[in-house]
Amino acid sequence: VGLPLVKLFLEENFFVFGFDIDQQKIKKMRRGERYIKHIEFDYLKERIKRERFIPTTDFKNLKETDAIIICVPTPLNKRKEPDLTAVINTAKAIAEHLRIGQLIILESTTYPGTTKDVVLPILKENGLKAEKDFYLCFSPEREDPGNKKFTTRNIPKVVGGIGKKSLDLGALLYSQVVEKVVKVSSCEVAEATKMLENTFRAVNIALVNELKIFFNKLGVDIWEVIGASSTKPFGFMPFYPGPGWGGHCIPIDPFYLVWKAKESGISLKFIELAGEVNTRMPHYVVGRIGRALQQQKKGFKGAKILILGVAYKKDIDDIRESPALVIMDILEGKGASVRYYDPYVPELISQRHKRKMKSLKNLVQDVKEADVVAIVTDHSNIDYCMVIRNSKFIVDTRNVIKGAGSLKNELLKG
Repeated sequence: VGLPLVKLFLEENFFVFGFDIDQQKIKKMRRGERYIKHIEFDYLKERIKRERFIPTTDFKNLKETDAIIICVPTPLNKRKEPDLTAVINTAKAIAEHLRIGQLIILESTTYPGTTKDVVLPILKENGLKAEKDFYLCFSPEREDPGNKKFTTRNIPKVVGGIGKKSLDLGALLYSQVVEKVVKVSSCEVAEATKMLENTFRAVNIALVNELKIFFNKLGVDIWEVIGASSTKPFGFMPFYPGPGWGGHCIPIDPFYLVWKAKESGISLKFIELAGEVNTRMPHYVVGRIGRALQQQKKGFKGAKILILGVAYKKDIDDIRESPALVIMDILEGKGASVRYYDPYVPELISQRHKRKMKSLKNLVQDVKEADVVAIVTDHSNIDYCMVIRNSKFIVDTRNVIKGAGSLKNELLKG
């Protein structure tokens, strides 16, 4: 979220600081190294050399800025409750260096009320007054990594402020770098906007995932059904099944909303159920892999399973909340030998899943040796025709095989 914004402001001749507590990340940027593959770094590298963009861990530099945009993670804790640690710590760092006239904008996805109830009180601790001495907005990030059609510049920017002055200043700032700014009446409306957008997606993904399991029992191809339904010119929007949800937003945001609702004494059962459906999809995939092994008269113990793709979506290197990691954990728990291939993730490191391993390099040979190849992420630069020719069994969670060519080996489509 941060780097695309940096690039936009630089393109409009703003002077930009990039703050982060990760010293290694800052050092990489200063050396001109790209650490997010889908973000072109040459432009930023050149601006770093010219000192138009300064990556730093020194928060004293906050005093030199006129506008501060907060783009920090908002994960869940072990109880699936909001963890606002990064937001709170960032707000405290800003408050320590806050000066009169600054505009602060929170972009981190969070529940309605966070800006006003959590961030604002921290910023006011030094005696400065909101709407007079400083200004505060919420504007939800709307990044879609890997999407070449919709970028930070042409995605409409929703902005809500704690007052009219904050709203006007926030809208004015973003209007310098994005094509369209959408003003809303409050920070709470802006916060709820992002919650609705991602919960809408989560619920519909759960719907098609559940129907996928049911239709498979009936021998009906869910992908063909979706294609046929998509011919209706009104009242239908296609969503597609998969191995489970992933990324920082969709697996997280509905639980923020559920937690906030419980605080108000309301139960969002529909959203909770969607979470349950999407969370159990990796187990369904493992079940399909088990059926493929049974047809070879094998069990999970000692079976060689190749996972194709571990990023949470195609053509990016982001593994956050990826269902592939859950699938790998379940398979190894059953005694299987699991390896992976992902051209975007040469090394897989996850503290949460206690995993550190490298992507396979000789894909043809590894496909031949695998008892089951599970296509979990449908990267565009994988030769699926080769996979078809050399695999014993394939569990295809993304419907890539249908368009890859005629199938000579027996397939299981999950």
